[in-house]
Amino acid sequence: MFENLWLIPLGFVAGVIGSIVGLGGGIVVVPVLTILGIPHTVASSSSLFAAFSNSVASTASYAKQKRIDYKSGLRLGLFSIPGTILGAILSGQVTSDVFKILFGVVLVASCYYLFVKRNLGSQQGNISAKMLTVSSGASFFAGILSSFFGIGGGIIFVPLMIIGLGIAVKNATATSQLILLFSSAAGMITHALLGHANFEYSVLLSIGAFAGGLVGARLSLEIKENKIRILIILVILAAAIKLFLDALGI
Repeated sequence: MFENLWLIPLGFVAGVIGSIVGLGGGIVVVPVLTILGIPHTVASSSSLFAAFSNSVASTASYAKQKRIDYKSGLRLGLFSIPGTILGAILSGQVTSDVFKILFGVVLVASCYYLFVKRNLGSQQGNISAKMLTVSSGASFFAGILSSFFGIGGGIIFVPLMIIGLGIAVKNATATSQLILLFSSAAGMITHALLGHANFEYSVLLSIGAFAGGLVGARLSLEIKENKIRILIILVILAAAIKLFLDALGI
């Protein structure tokens, strides 16, 4: 177990980043584990355990800051559960190389989200029934991504809440952590039942992610996002390129 203690700081870094930007720490954990040769099902499963731990800490902190939209968070979280179950099942049906390519695409999409996030603006006014229906469908799809890749569904949930539901940026990132309580819990249980879980990895990552969630929620009130956004984009792009090269055997 001692040789894997490096997973605790990895979980911490992922937890801080995931809590601040609302994407989930899987964008850090999964690329690292996958590049190190750990099976993608184990990487996704372990990441979801960490995401759940991170979301518990972050949600508790954001609740004290009164930044969570509970009505939207509960609705989107519940609608994501069927998707997370399906995503966990599908993750075991693809090869490692296919997973690396697909995840590389998701990482690039995450970078795009981080790049344009500062330009996102909430829409004021009443939310139509049509938008509520669309958001429910998007939650199901986000659940699939969350469990398949182990990243959480923040890449969909945050823009959806800001643009579609008119929730302020800081409240959307906080509410995303509440949603992750549902999606990550359903995903990690399904992965465990399917035999994908490595509980040693999961526990160590979860310890770091919990602490990272507490720190990230506090830093989100003080830190300017632009600088950390640029750093995260560079790291994620490097990870995506590495995954593409590994998948292509270069």
